[in-house]
Amino acid sequence: MDNRTNLDDYLAELGISEADESVTPPPAPDSSGSAPPLEAAATDPSAVLDRFLRGLVARIDPELNVTVREVDDALEAEISGENAARLAGRDGRTLGAIEILAYTVLSKLEGRGDTRVRVDIGGFRKRQADTLTKLAERLAIGVAKSGEPHELQPMPAAERRVIHIALKEHPDVMSESVGEGASRRLVIKPRHS
Repeated sequence: MDNRTNLDDYLAELGISEADESVTPPPAPDSSGSAPPLEAAATDPSAVLDRFLRGLVARIDPELNVTVREVDDALEAEISGENAARLAGRDGRTLGAIEILAYTVLSKLEGRGDTRVRVDIGGFRKRQADTLTKLAERLAIGVAKSGEPHELQPMPAAERRVIHIALKEHPDVMSESVGEGASRRLVIKPRHS
């Protein structure tokens, strides 16, 4: 019988909660090869994220590797390995769920609710960004020729951001987000002088 009733119980099994330190895997070694002290690992967001993701992927596929690094104002994690791409799931849905869980784990640290987390699995996010950038370029050409705005389907903020960045310096078109919540979408329209 499964007696885990909330996220804390699941996280404890993955070695993230203080609920059961006996199942906590040892912290990952740092670049010098020595493991950080437990106290530091318990409060360092990078170490917490690393420990959570290593615990998660060890239960899914022990052959996968996890790398966590601090970039600007966020933590970026890369899960790699021979079968990593399958873990991303259909349309990146599993990847999105893992990213939400990772954010939830970090928000449990006192004062860490504002830490941004980006997770990539097998280069999925990079391929997706390249595809969105090419789409933005094609749509920009069409909008510039027709003079008519083009409205895309609703999409997550991260995907809208890729298109905004791709068109930021475009001389003929501009992009803007419209709508609210899950219905928020992007509109590409001519840039009028």
